[in-house]
Amino acid sequence: MDIVILLCLAVTLLAWGLLWALDSLEIKSREQTGRLRTESQTLLVIAHPDDEAMFFAPTLLGLARLRHQVSLLCFSTGNYYNQGEIRKKELVQSCEVLGIPSSSVTIIDNRAFPDDPSVQWDTEHVASALLQHMEANDINLVVTFDARGVSGHINHIALHVAVRTLHSEGRLPKGCSVLLLKTVNVVRKYISLLDLPFSWLQPQNVLFVLTSKEVAQAKRAMSCHHSQLLWFRHLYIFFSRYMRINSLHFL
Repeated sequence: MDIVILLCLAVTLLAWGLLWALDSLEIKSREQTGRLRTESQTLLVIAHPDDEAMFFAPTLLGLARLRHQVSLLCFSTGNYYNQGEIRKKELVQSCEVLGIPSSSVTIIDNRAFPDDPSVQWDTEHVASALLQHMEANDINLVVTFDARGVSGHINHIALHVAVRTLHSEGRLPKGCSVLLLKTVNVVRKYISLLDLPFSWLQPQNVLFVLTSKEVAQAKRAMSCHHSQLLWFRHLYIFFSRYMRINSLHFL
């Protein structure tokens, strides 16, 4: 038993050391863009303030390289702990760091879309609000969560269901594409850059990998969400591959 404990400790220390070393490397940006067009009017659709930095930072910075005009639509204020007003300001600050001006950030404050993992948002209501925003802003690419919502949060999944409904019913604006952020298993989720070989080998339409400089930018964006930076969030920022790597596929 002592040998097993020592081996586990050794592996843990080795992993920590390797991650620290990789974190300091000047890794070149990599992108596998497939049929992703340049200079699109792109809309990132999220459920809560901090989703944009916690999950989509590589996508946002990757799209900036492709000269996309990116706007953001957030379906709640993140008011689960009555911090909605604070979190709205934090979201705007984070978006500024990630290259989205405040004028391109829309936050929906509607009782129909509470920040609550126990409340199922109405699919048609979400779809209608999203479609109206897309049409008003000439959006031709929508980016959001896949069917598992990265963290499994019911609000994330509601966005996916609404987008899939619009797509399946042929209601999306003509020429509009949908790009979904791929959910990986919990082991891959928390091995940071060590997940890169798996990401290269897995099928996807788009792959964004950040440089060390861009990772620092993503971390600055996440640090704007002061109200959410509990101890485990700091671990997430260091270990999560979503702070470095995004794999996406077209709907």
